[in-house]
Amino acid sequence: MGIFGRSRTTTPATTVPSPAVSPDLSALTGDYTIDPAHSTLGFVARHAMVTNVKGKFLEFSGSLHLDGGAPARSTASIDVVMDSIDTGSADRDGHLKSADFFKTDEFPAMTFRSTGAEALGGDDYRLTGDLTILGTTRPVTIDLEFNGAAQDPFGNERVGFEGKAEILRSEWGLTWNAALETGGVLVSDKIKLVFDISAIRQA
Repeated sequence: MGIFGRSRTTTPATTVPSPAVSPDLSALTGDYTIDPAHSTLGFVARHAMVTNVKGKFLEFSGSLHLDGGAPARSTASIDVVMDSIDTGSADRDGHLKSADFFKTDEFPAMTFRSTGAEALGGDDYRLTGDLTILGTTRPVTIDLEFNGAAQDPFGNERVGFEGKAEILRSEWGLTWNAALETGGVLVSDKIKLVFDISAIRQA
């Protein structure tokens, strides 16, 4: 059964971290704040046609609203600080922040605002929404897997999701590239987005 159809498990308060539980509809419905210290917003790009380069954003904030009675009413909102991009190379990060790519001085934020949600069965869900980069807003579809819910040692009620999506960066005006002598280009147009989200229920 999926996230909104699980049986409820009651776990007494303890100082030991609780295992993931299977809460029912009423236990999940509510508003949550994304915990950036335990979440990852990352991406993967093909480099020189032969390898993958991975990166992530270190600064972001966001919120979720989960509606157990009507999953389609669930929403998500994320704001990303573009200057926090990190690929493990200072030179590459500087290039990505420059006018060739993200123009972070002019466009300091990337945003996502959901427009729809769909239960696919089991723990799988699909989130659609508007992704804004460089002032351009286009639709994107994110496939999500529910990882469970638990109460941490500090009394926080958490839910976890993993997600993935694919976009063509050129659709957001990210068109810089360089041709290779052997054919092809230096940076792929297709970008894989990967998410690992932990969110805390608001009081």
